[in-house]
Amino acid sequence: MAGMAAEGTQYDPRQFDSKMNAILGEEGEETFYTISDEVCDSFDGMELKPDLLRGIYAYGFEKPSAIQQRGIVPFIKGLDVIQQAQSGTGKTATFCSGVLQQLDYTLVQCQALVLAPTRELAQQIEKVMRALGDYLGVKVHACV
Repeated sequence: MAGMAAEGTQYDPRQFDSKMNAILGEEGEETFYTISDEVCDSFDGMELKPDLLRGIYAYGFEKPSAIQQRGIVPFIKGLDVIQQAQSGTGKTATFCSGVLQQLDYTLVQCQALVLAPTRELAQQIEKVMRALGDYLGVKVHACV
């Protein structure tokens, strides 16, 4: 059913707007976008789940790239994030970390859907999501 969330709760746009205003601190202002200046120099400072951190370090990351330093925290705060960077800068790991941080692992149902324009990218995203979520017990599938 459209508009329904887990366990029969329904999406409430007023609640969403209220949460966004609280996060952005711009009560009553109409803003199309915001630029986050928050930069985290380490994954440990991002308040990620311990098992997600284990997956990040097991995947081989030692410290976040520039795009990860600026993108993960706004993503896990519930903000819409648009980032653009060259290949190999960590964009996939950025949004995968954000998705994995926000999942409710007590629910056994689909909670996230990532759309990719090509089979190769879908398979790459699946690989990264599975690796980062290895210690979380996440189930990941690429449907092409």
